[in-house]
Amino acid sequence: MADRVALYLQDAHEIREGIEFCQYAEQNNFEAVWQAESRLVRDAIVPMAAFAATTERIKIGSGVINNWTRNAAVTAATFLTLDDLAPDRILLGIGAWWDPLARKVGIERRKPLTAMREVVESVRQLLRMERVSFQGEFVHFDDIQLDVVHGRKTPRNVPIYIGATGPQMMELTGEIADGVLLNYLVSPRYNVGAMERLEEGAKKAGRSAYDLDRPQLVVCSLDNDRKKALDNARKLVTQYLGQQPHIMKASGVSQELLDEINQVLTWPATEEEIERAMELVPDDVVQMITASGTPEECRAKVREYVEHGATCPVLYPLGDDVKAMIDAFSNGYSGAYGKEESA
Repeated sequence: MADRVALYLQDAHEIREGIEFCQYAEQNNFEAVWQAESRLVRDAIVPMAAFAATTERIKIGSGVINNWTRNAAVTAATFLTLDDLAPDRILLGIGAWWDPLARKVGIERRKPLTAMREVVESVRQLLRMERVSFQGEFVHFDDIQLDVVHGRKTPRNVPIYIGATGPQMMELTGEIADGVLLNYLVSPRYNVGAMERLEEGAKKAGRSAYDLDRPQLVVCSLDNDRKKALDNARKLVTQYLGQQPHIMKASGVSQELLDEINQVLTWPATEEEIERAMELVPDDVVQMITASGTPEECRAKVREYVEHGATCPVLYPLGDDVKAMIDAFSNGYSGAYGKEESA
């Protein structure tokens, strides 16, 4: 396969069906599968273990767990265990979560940058099998290490990716992470600013943004029936327009449309409100922030994200036929996107 490509799974399918998709993606030379852990729906770790145990080569990533609800030492032990199951195939994706959900479960997300830095740095030290003392605001370790009694005691190769969206978290990612998991439902032009902030952070660590891996979640609604594909994506796009207007504006969505959506949707939005708001969202906005349409249109859109800085599209299938989407990208996305240059 000429181009890197990966699969993204949420909770739309039974876990056993997800296993089949992972195996099929592996057979078609997909590089990785990333398992979501978003709202209080599906934990990422259990399906990751299932995918790791039933595949041989494909990498398995968390896309993403949050840095608040698991103790950093437990996070390190969890990913060491996953690495025992699938050595050198595990990717630790971690994000800062969001309100109002965090607040509703009793978590005050204060100083999110400090908290993320402490968790990433302390988890990395533990996965290097070091003995660690760490006294921060959020992480407190007193002379601990991962206690491997039986098995490999060597440092583990578990790259850490931050699921960054905002500019400050993006800059921190450039400084401390092995990679960034770029968000979905943004336009390719959004990546221009993201690359600038990654570069600012990377300079602090004496490197370039191009030294980081930069996989990107991409909503993919693919069908030979173009209208069906666009309509499949429109509902998700509509909800996101209401929930993340600042990101949508940065992607090029007009303030006028955002205001119209905001007049219809409340939080949490009802199904009736979403249906009404969907009528306001034109096809060009759907295609601006997703890879939706025919297979050819989807591949062309994915190439745009790569041309704007993504290193590996992570395809989030919205259509009914996930295997058809995998088939459509089994030979990459037919786009030589040129060599990376130093920023």
